[in-house]
Amino acid sequence: MPYIVAIDQGTTSTRAIVVDETGSPVSTGQLEHRQIFPRAGWVEHDAAEIWRNTREVIGMALAKADLTRHDIAGIGITNQRETAVVWDRRTGEPIHHAIVWQDTRTQDRVDALAADGGTDRFADVTGLPLATYFSATKIAWILDHVDGARARAERGELLFGTTDSWVLWNLTGGPDGGVHATDVTNASRTLLMDLRTLDWRDDLLEAFGIPRAMLPEIRPSSGVFGTAESSSLLREVPIAGILGDQQAATFGQAAFDAGESKNTYGTGNFLIVNTGEELVRSSNGLITTVAYQLDGDAPRYALEGSIAVTGSLVQWLRDNLGLFAHASEVEALAASVPDNGGVHIVPAFSGLFAPHWRPDARGVITGLTRFATKAHFARAALEAAAFQTREVLDAANADADVPIPELKVDGGMVANELLMQFQADILGIPVVRPRVAETTALGAAYAAGLATGVWGGLDDLRANWAEDRRWEPAMDESERETRLGLWRKAVTRSLDWVDG
Repeated sequence: MPYIVAIDQGTTSTRAIVVDETGSPVSTGQLEHRQIFPRAGWVEHDAAEIWRNTREVIGMALAKADLTRHDIAGIGITNQRETAVVWDRRTGEPIHHAIVWQDTRTQDRVDALAADGGTDRFADVTGLPLATYFSATKIAWILDHVDGARARAERGELLFGTTDSWVLWNLTGGPDGGVHATDVTNASRTLLMDLRTLDWRDDLLEAFGIPRAMLPEIRPSSGVFGTAESSSLLREVPIAGILGDQQAATFGQAAFDAGESKNTYGTGNFLIVNTGEELVRSSNGLITTVAYQLDGDAPRYALEGSIAVTGSLVQWLRDNLGLFAHASEVEALAASVPDNGGVHIVPAFSGLFAPHWRPDARGVITGLTRFATKAHFARAALEAAAFQTREVLDAANADADVPIPELKVDGGMVANELLMQFQADILGIPVVRPRVAETTALGAAYAAGLATGVWGGLDDLRANWAEDRRWEPAMDESERETRLGLWRKAVTRSLDWVDG
């Protein structure tokens, strides 16, 4: 039986997952990496630590499955998107910590660019609003704040990549012939790629002050990028698929066609609605992005609703407030009270993303009384994920010809049954969890397996998908509208906190 190794380089950890030809996970290796917060609003990762962890988790996964490189048909990579790594081409050393997608330090640069044409200045070309979320201003910040970096970049001495490119380059040899490439889904998150041509745009590079020599080659999501180098446990195995994490989850959910969708519950939440070969522009606060591209085929596009903080709010309650020791405890704590006790948490730690796009927002806790307990905080945190999802689903339905009839869900938080039931209640439609909930790694495995012949086509992947659990809405309409009204009121309290 052929196997695929999926490398899932996420915001909080890196995993290697061995997947068999039925699409079932066989073994997993996982290591967390440090979350570095130098100042309020700044979020960084140590890219060198991420690469060390990547090598180690590959070994862990292979050992648990009792497999060697000879059993592995291909490697797929999926990754946290928008996080910017800049490194020295000759030494392989990062010149600065990676700046994470949640980071807001470049808001002044965003505001300056938006002064001429507004936040949608480049949206027709890129599908994206001007926001700190995307990679371009992060790259420019590193070039402007590391001594000599801009001159070195212009001489071709420095490379940029999101973490897929960083892992790929190191896995294929690093300074000794490493492949410097990315796929269309990750490139579409930089504010530097033309959605129509799938290439970097010189006018965008000029606007952001980024030398083209730094940038990786853009390739389809499924196809051979290179082979693992000689010192790797997977030496000579082809790296044959790359997808940004949310597009990978969509691929893993077998949402290949126009109108199909999924919502991932991770550090943040991300709703993606496939629009096929058509570029659809949102009028309701969603972004246009590339869903995937198979080698030799036309790209497929999508609308996306990006929510910055959901699972990371639970981490914040654990790490910053100390309300519980383990994230897994949040469900029991939240279930110990019948409702949120009037408490709402709007986790605008990095401003509000879709559908609001309000960088001036900051997190607020509303409705506090002496009655409120940590259990109400736990319940409010889970409900915040569901309320924010309702907002982006409403936006998607407003943009789409046909409303979404049910929501396919995946990611770590979908094990939380209290959250899933509340999500169905507040949406008023069924919520469906697949048999394999970790669809991000599965999507990367699928992309690699298609390119290496493990699967013959998309129909093989559709046949692998199976439903695990379905939650039907049980809340009456009047209660739903009352709760939504309170949430919307809480959101208004989060706005206009940052003077700009």
